[in-house]
Amino acid sequence: MSLQSLALIENWPVPTAAAGVVRADGTVLGTHGPVDAKFPLASVTKPLAAYAVLVAYEEGAIELDEPAGPPGATVRHLLAHTSGLAFDEHRVTAPPGERRLYSNAGFEQLGDHVAKATDIPFGEYLRQAVLEPLGMTSTSLAGSPAKDGVSTVADLLRFAAELQAPRLLEPQTVAEAMTVQYPGTKGVLPGYGHQNPNDWGLGFEIRDSKSPHWTGSSSSPRTFGHFGQSGTFLWVDPDAGVAGVALTDRAFGPWAVEAWPVFTDAVLGELR
Repeated sequence: MSLQSLALIENWPVPTAAAGVVRADGTVLGTHGPVDAKFPLASVTKPLAAYAVLVAYEEGAIELDEPAGPPGATVRHLLAHTSGLAFDEHRVTAPPGERRLYSNAGFEQLGDHVAKATDIPFGEYLRQAVLEPLGMTSTSLAGSPAKDGVSTVADLLRFAAELQAPRLLEPQTVAEAMTVQYPGTKGVLPGYGHQNPNDWGLGFEIRDSKSPHWTGSSSSPRTFGHFGQSGTFLWVDPDAGVAGVALTDRAFGPWAVEAWPVFTDAVLGELR
């Protein structure tokens, strides 16, 4: 089948866009646009980086609750944006576990931590641990594990299938990554203002009852994923049994706030 709803990306005010939807068994239900074109991911890099960190955990190179980042913080704090590190600076602005302070710096410290523990540069570790096994040959990370990934819709659909039916990680590890860490923690969801609570798993944002939100009004509360400031997103809706990916070459802004939920609701509606 090919989803008519994916054609909505043609109405987006962007130079180039590509999108796709995939089921847990890896069946691609439809794509639209240049699925093999490479786009900067911005923060959609974070779920990929988090997955590599979880591989390092399962391999025994690191522990989730070992010290990492600022004093008193752990790998878990860094993955869940509760280390207390500032958004884009390596300075502490709150005690660990107290507030959901979305932090690029935190993911950079995670990358450094895994690189030290494995003796492999983080970009290379990501390639060996996640990208290569999943056949994501057009995806790369040269730079910050928070925001410097480059990928294609075709590759991210492979990753989105993995998130729904894990082969690289134990199902319970992935289930924990999609479970709220430090419940009740308040914070700002970039682009969408203050949220109470601002729920997050291990490297994945969890929709829950957040409003407004970049997913759809019909997206289940269990929906998890990430969006990026480069006009990119990846969501997985476990209740619908599907994942959606869209990549563009226009920075996130009011256009995306308006267009993305309509798109997601149309996809979910068509699948129902």
